[in-house]
Amino acid sequence: MRFSVIIPVYNRPDELRELLESLSQQTRIPDEIVVVEDGSVNRADGVAESFKNRLNVRYFFKPNGGQGFARNHGFERASGDYFVIFDSDALVPPHYFETVEQHLQADWLDAYGGPDRAHPNFTPVQKAISYSMTSPFTTGGIRGSKKNLGGKYHPRSFNMGFSRKVFEKIGGYKISRMGEDIEFAVRIIETNFKTGLIPEAFIYHKRRTNFRQFYRQLRFFGRSRINIARFFPSELRLVHTFPALFTLFMFSLPIWFFVHPVLFGLAVSVPILLSILILIDAYRQEKSLKVAILSVEAAFVQLIGYGVGFLSEGWKRLLEPKSHQETGANIEYPS
Repeated sequence: MRFSVIIPVYNRPDELRELLESLSQQTRIPDEIVVVEDGSVNRADGVAESFKNRLNVRYFFKPNGGQGFARNHGFERASGDYFVIFDSDALVPPHYFETVEQHLQADWLDAYGGPDRAHPNFTPVQKAISYSMTSPFTTGGIRGSKKNLGGKYHPRSFNMGFSRKVFEKIGGYKISRMGEDIEFAVRIIETNFKTGLIPEAFIYHKRRTNFRQFYRQLRFFGRSRINIARFFPSELRLVHTFPALFTLFMFSLPIWFFVHPVLFGLAVSVPILLSILILIDAYRQEKSLKVAILSVEAAFVQLIGYGVGFLSEGWKRLLEPKSHQETGANIEYPS
């Protein structure tokens, strides 16, 4: 089995260096690394060149079009029979490809996904953000489950692999931003390819380094969920509304004070109880009170950021002509 790794990069040469370093330390070295520079100003060609004595690195530059189309650029040029996608802000543990190869030989998957974790060297904020993106008390816990809520497992593009046969059958990404990985996974599943989670094929995902960046990212994720419903209405389920309902509830707290003091006290107890549960669970996992406290903040930033994006894009969709709602026409994708 020949593995081709596809890495889209946009103005992140230092992250690419760390990712390639982790790939060079694999117990089973991938056969090919395809780096696609997506119109960056701060280019990473020198970084890719510096690893050519340790890895089979191929570097390509294209005009900016978003990470989905950058990945397509890589798929079209890859020579392997199994494609593996990583975001540039990932670190890959040494056993990764050996683990994936053994799993595929024992139990074949046409497409797989793997979970993400916080590296021991991450900052407390990065560990808190990582917790919130994998916690059962937020939307993040869904992503590491073997099944998507209400259906089959949907691999996500930050850590995902699929066979060349999948690419030849369904093509690459149809959209480049705003939920491109979910749209891609839905088409894989609808074509009856076998998908699944490989729990041991985890990566360390650095994500954002401060809460302002994290909020902006999660607001974008909320918008993306509505955008996916333009193409696949059945993919919008009740569970996806929970962060939006929580956001509306949090914004309504001052109103409860004027309605009745007792009702206000009951309403305030909800975020307090949630904070306590997150604090205990995060401390149990991280063994750090500082990270646990930051995890509470990260969880609220995640839920409210996602909720705001969901509500704003949902309102926008309600005002669209019906033809646009069904086809995704005239959608303005942010850079």
